[in-house]
Amino acid sequence: MQTKFKHLASALAAAAALAATMPAQAQVEIQWWHSMSGQLGEWVNGLAKGFNDSQKDYKVTPVFKGTYPESFAAAIAAFRAGNAPHVLQVFEVGTASMMAAKGAIVPVNEVMKTAGVKFDSSVYVPAVSGYYTAPNGQMLSLPFNSSTTVFHYNRDAFKAAGLDPDKPPKTWPEVVGAAARLKASGHKCPFTTSWQSWTQLESFSAWHNVEFATLRNGFNGLGTRLAITTPLHVRHIENLANMSQQGLFVYKGRNNSADATFVSGECAMTTGSSALYGAVKRQTKFQGGISTLPYYPDVPGAPQNTVIGGASLWAMAGKKPEEYKAVAAFYKYLSDPDVQAKSHQDTGYIPITSASFQITEKSGFYKANPGTDVSVTQMIRKTTDKSRGIRLGNFVQIRTILDEELEQVWGGKKSAKQGLEDAKKRGDAELEKFEKANKG
Repeated sequence: MQTKFKHLASALAAAAALAATMPAQAQVEIQWWHSMSGQLGEWVNGLAKGFNDSQKDYKVTPVFKGTYPESFAAAIAAFRAGNAPHVLQVFEVGTASMMAAKGAIVPVNEVMKTAGVKFDSSVYVPAVSGYYTAPNGQMLSLPFNSSTTVFHYNRDAFKAAGLDPDKPPKTWPEVVGAAARLKASGHKCPFTTSWQSWTQLESFSAWHNVEFATLRNGFNGLGTRLAITTPLHVRHIENLANMSQQGLFVYKGRNNSADATFVSGECAMTTGSSALYGAVKRQTKFQGGISTLPYYPDVPGAPQNTVIGGASLWAMAGKKPEEYKAVAAFYKYLSDPDVQAKSHQDTGYIPITSASFQITEKSGFYKANPGTDVSVTQMIRKTTDKSRGIRLGNFVQIRTILDEELEQVWGGKKSAKQGLEDAKKRGDAELEKFEKANKG
């Protein structure tokens, strides 16, 4: 019997020695291009590390590629050169272009199915998943950092100006009144805004239940055209221009440039992404507040609901089967309810699954952090044909046009009416160009 054990021990030792000399199975590495910097960049790196530490077969390498427009352009160039990343973070305005890029992407459900990973699109919040779903019902990209527009304000500045920090302005006339009080108390930047097209035209339209563009904001076809020259749109931009001339609204630049001026305390109120919450929570020396997007009380049906912002993850075509298995495993990890709940609570991005919202609600997070549920409640309201979302081709170029024209208005070089009419003319030309390129 002892001899048998000796033989067995020798055999096991030999097998162990052989295994030690054999090369270990190499991890499958995938590249994830993203546009998250600062505190959000740390969050992205943390997610990648969490996934990498959770298993040994795959490794995700996050690569910062600049702003959303920059990373989008870099990915297009990389795809044409044959070296695109495995996963690309694309902001919502690039969705229509990605959908039209047949052969360049692999739909999320196909990635999961091919890898043998169970995928149920119904677990995602409908207002989020619906935006990234094709007319045939196929979900094309994975919702990731979904946000919406909210109203951020400096509670300490409100107190100093004699304003009630527990009663932030809900309407645009109230914003004007609060801005005047803040200016009188010494604030040189009472109100600003980031992502001006998204906050002041796109979300503004949905919040008031009017179209930003025809054909259900592009969901119903390529023949869509901008619808931003209505009396309501002109009235709003005119009001902002008047605020600008009075020093109540201070324009701080394109994209999210204004965010830093709110976090620093320079500007007391801003409209921007719900994801600004993470920076406010960690970096400000004042107490921040979050409220709903302002609206005009005399507009029937307002407020309605706001539209999605942020970005989703797209799997690029032309990769190896084992690499898609890595992508599927990563997608599964990101969609885990606990991972999602933590991301929502840390950043202010919307929980993309119903389960992660329920976890957050039951934990008492919303009660402990007033205002953090604003983005969720704004998004889960019942949508209409005019407020489901906005999906336009060449949207990146259109937003640049809107930035240019609005800057002319803020600078007093064009009236609100002229600026919006010129923006529509130039924007419609981009839509027509996209329509011609993708018909048939």
